[in-house]
Amino acid sequence: MGDISEPIKKCILILKSAKTDTEKFAALFMVTKLVKSKDCNSQARKALFEAIGFQFLKKLLSNNSVEDDCPPSVYKSVALSILTCFCNDPELATHPEMLANIPVFLEIVQKSEHEDYDDDLIIISEAYTCLQCIAEHEAGQKALIEVGAITKMSEIYSHQSFQTDEALNILVKLVSRYGPAAWGNDPKPFHALVNKIALDFATDQSERKFELATILSALLYSCNKATVIPGSADETWPQSIYKALHDILTSKIGKNQRDPALKLAANIVDLLGIEWTLNDEENPKKFFLLLQQLCAIEVRMQLEDRSFKQAYANADLVTACFIVLELSINYMATDQLDLEQKEKQSVYTGLKGAFNAVVSMLTKVHNDKNKDKLPDAEKVYVCAMVRVLVAWIAQETTAMRDQVYTLLPFMFSLANDSFHAYRSRKLTEKNKSEGEPMETDTSVMGQIDLLRLMLPALCHLVVEDKARAIVFNLKQEDILYEAMSFHWSIVHYKKPPIPKSERGKVKSQPAPELDPKVLEDMKDSRAAMVSLCNIFMNLTVLAPKVVENSMLFNTLLKFIFNDLPELKDIPENLVLHGHLAVLGLLLLKQQASKVKKNDFSICRYIQSTIRFLWDAYNIDESNDPSALVVSMGYKEHWNEIADLWFLGMQTMSGVLTIVPWISEFAIESGWAHGIAEMLTKVKVGTLPPNVKSAFEDFLCRLVDSNESVIPVLKKAGALKMCRNHRFMDLGKKLFGD
Repeated sequence: MGDISEPIKKCILILKSAKTDTEKFAALFMVTKLVKSKDCNSQARKALFEAIGFQFLKKLLSNNSVEDDCPPSVYKSVALSILTCFCNDPELATHPEMLANIPVFLEIVQKSEHEDYDDDLIIISEAYTCLQCIAEHEAGQKALIEVGAITKMSEIYSHQSFQTDEALNILVKLVSRYGPAAWGNDPKPFHALVNKIALDFATDQSERKFELATILSALLYSCNKATVIPGSADETWPQSIYKALHDILTSKIGKNQRDPALKLAANIVDLLGIEWTLNDEENPKKFFLLLQQLCAIEVRMQLEDRSFKQAYANADLVTACFIVLELSINYMATDQLDLEQKEKQSVYTGLKGAFNAVVSMLTKVHNDKNKDKLPDAEKVYVCAMVRVLVAWIAQETTAMRDQVYTLLPFMFSLANDSFHAYRSRKLTEKNKSEGEPMETDTSVMGQIDLLRLMLPALCHLVVEDKARAIVFNLKQEDILYEAMSFHWSIVHYKKPPIPKSERGKVKSQPAPELDPKVLEDMKDSRAAMVSLCNIFMNLTVLAPKVVENSMLFNTLLKFIFNDLPELKDIPENLVLHGHLAVLGLLLLKQQASKVKKNDFSICRYIQSTIRFLWDAYNIDESNDPSALVVSMGYKEHWNEIADLWFLGMQTMSGVLTIVPWISEFAIESGWAHGIAEMLTKVKVGTLPPNVKSAFEDFLCRLVDSNESVIPVLKKAGALKMCRNHRFMDLGKKLFGD
């Protein structure tokens, strides 16, 4: 006890030698004074805390009176005064005994509307102080979550009892730390709380309105999307927030009011989609256009003529504007918004100004010799700039090309780092056993896969000679192949193996449905693979020499040979099936010299590809038995796969010329016979010219590469087919002049 002052030593002695609760209680008044004195250090506080003993304080808190003639609130008040003093010490705030008492503090603040407390609001205030001190530390946050503090704090605010803002602040701290996991799977407490705050936000006209905007931002950002979004349309908060933000952003406001409003707008459109802005029945576009314009202007104001450090100071605000811009651009690309020419011009001018500012800031970072030493948080901010820029490039394919070419190597370097960090995080999650404690990810770089977000823009970029040269110089195709394998591992999801003990049992229950998160990841990875196929197709067609001699493209071809036949035959996979099949044909054409006839994987691949091409058209599903129609299964996705089907037919014809033995599959599978049989039934003059030339060209190449198909076609009615549809070239090959 060397570092403890004499008066404190004396007090500890009195506490330890107290024979009765009354004596101990009397000594507490001395403790209150001593703890506040300047010579009470951490060691002294701990010694005092242990000398009093937590059991005694608990006794005072839980109404077990020490003396009958004294009201319980006095004991409570003294105990809480002392605990408040001790709570300022981090070691004591997270002391197991202190954490064990959290339910007592919660009970006090929960009963704050009770008449017992009308005269003694100090007790509630001090209980809040203890909870706030505990909530400052990780161990405290964990303990609060475990006793259900989130639900309790939500109830307190919803009932509008005393000091509810303190409850709200503790709640925000917890959900900001633990994110969606903190809310659990019941969305009711979230909706009840946010309905109440949003109503206050819409009706409060004081400065508190903007504090509530910040609180709402934090709550929306950390909510459990999977449970909150489905029922949000039946709640009042989306409309309350719309009304309040509309009022704020259409008024004359300063920076202190605009910033929290824009951040909240970004969080709500990120959660509910940009459609949320189209809430005004009379003029749905008005708020959408205003919000987009304000964000574009804000980006210019924050980035133009500033150093990176200055711009980083407002990273939260600028990133919020980026979210709105990215979602707006993606929404406008769907053509669901009917803009007049004047509005289109205004939107384009605003966006162009914002993206000039983004490109110019990225160029400053790129030219900085210390760009590789950026701290993680700053690196994430640079990634946010790249993310919004590639969303723009994917739609506006001619903008600022030279600057973009200059930035491409830097963008790839960031995207590759981000992809590798993201992949390793996903693999760690996958390998983590069920039921492990809730953890929050500390590596900020692994939160998003920037390479995945770049893919749609890259489809356009690789068509351009300069960009394609950069891709090959950097060997970026290697990383794109890694991305293909990674996304395949998600699309081709395999359930964990059944434990040995379970294997013999009869299945009485149907197989459990996949987790919605797994399904969402599969959907996103499918889209990523489709984009990757498009990028590889463009590279294959536009750089045939590179592809012909590339080991990487040969590996990619083997990947398709092996994995396409494994792709589950479900409607969700049709578009991906088509892309992999046609990319395989294009690669096969370039790499024909490396393909072996006895390779079993190529047989299965060709069968899968024939299936995709064969199933696209039929006459069975038409109301008119003589009309050729797109199959029902293909109809829904036809705008995505029509061009692909024609390219597939054309490439298959080209492959037959170079690899003639593939013709055997077309004959043995019955495809050639099936085409002729189908087309003989199609009414004269109703075959669309592009479909006609696709089938005729294919059948001509088939005859050239394998004459044994001639009797097959004749037997299926080739004469009638050639006459009806004027297949002149095929007629000559089959029947002579």
